[in-house]
Amino acid sequence: MSADLHLDLHHRAVVADAHNDLLMAVCARPPERWASFFRERWLPQLREGGVDIQVLPVFVEDRYRPEGALRQTLRMIECAHVLAEGNADAVRLCLDGAQVDAALAAGRIALVLALESMPGLDASVELLPTVYRLGVRVASIAHWGRSALADGSGEDATGGRLTAAGVAALAVMERLGMLFDVSHLGAAGVAHVLELATRPVLATHSAARALRDHHRNLTDAQLRGVAATGGVVCVNFFPGFLAADPAARGVDRLVEHIAHVAGVAGIDHVGLGPDFVREVLHDVTPPCCEDLGYGEVDVYATLPGLAGPAGLPLVTEALVGHGFADDEIVKILGGNVHRLFRAELGRPA
Repeated sequence: MSADLHLDLHHRAVVADAHNDLLMAVCARPPERWASFFRERWLPQLREGGVDIQVLPVFVEDRYRPEGALRQTLRMIECAHVLAEGNADAVRLCLDGAQVDAALAAGRIALVLALESMPGLDASVELLPTVYRLGVRVASIAHWGRSALADGSGEDATGGRLTAAGVAALAVMERLGMLFDVSHLGAAGVAHVLELATRPVLATHSAARALRDHHRNLTDAQLRGVAATGGVVCVNFFPGFLAADPAARGVDRLVEHIAHVAGVAGIDHVGLGPDFVREVLHDVTPPCCEDLGYGEVDVYATLPGLAGPAGLPLVTEALVGHGFADDEIVKILGGNVHRLFRAELGRPA
């Protein structure tokens, strides 16, 4: 298949990126620049990459925790609303599947707000309906370390499951129609969620542990468990999560992870969760000497050609080269996430 045909397939598909921290970079600007900065810096990249659905995680940096975490959470949520309102011709902040469909039909990018680890809420589960009213439709309850709700994967040695507040958070999210994100959650916590979940769960940015034994990746049993709920596993593009050997970190390795998830969980349960973060980190952290706490993982590393969303057509080309059929590629690129959002997003139990 020629490059033009690859590109045509890519742009015919609904492309969904389940995790891009661009909101951190936008929110780091003065409020009067939020809408224009997004339009200048990020909208062209999303358009070039053919992104149709963009999940916007609210990630609160350590410097805001604990005292300023809720304030920064609210500030980032407000930033999402402002950038959407200021670019209403190009994007729409969507609250349910019908709004996602309407945005796509109008040629706009559907934005979906997510909370990553929820430090602003801590154990105050009663605030989940509040952030839901503000537009949040996806949430995870831990990052690398311990939270009031669960242990992150960096604390796997503890064997910690969800706390009582974490169990309550899952129940509230299912009642509201807010998708539960298991990415970053510790192994025992993922098992606990899969025991309790009555609605589909989502992994917004997790690769396959069978191919790279890293705590941030999901085991085959976990992949099957997410699929059994009707959920989707969106594969992370972080080079360090894809291969231990730097020489093996390329687009082909990413496709191997996608193929593994598809083979274990099923073709209807795999998507893309790139976690394009290098540009964001350059925008929001000092240029040297800062330990971001990711150990051996170089957070500034990227796959060749995939430093940002503009490179996403390369994934389609690689999937074609790997032998995936067109209809399978359409599902991987975003069809599965789109289906999940259409069925579950903002739909009360």
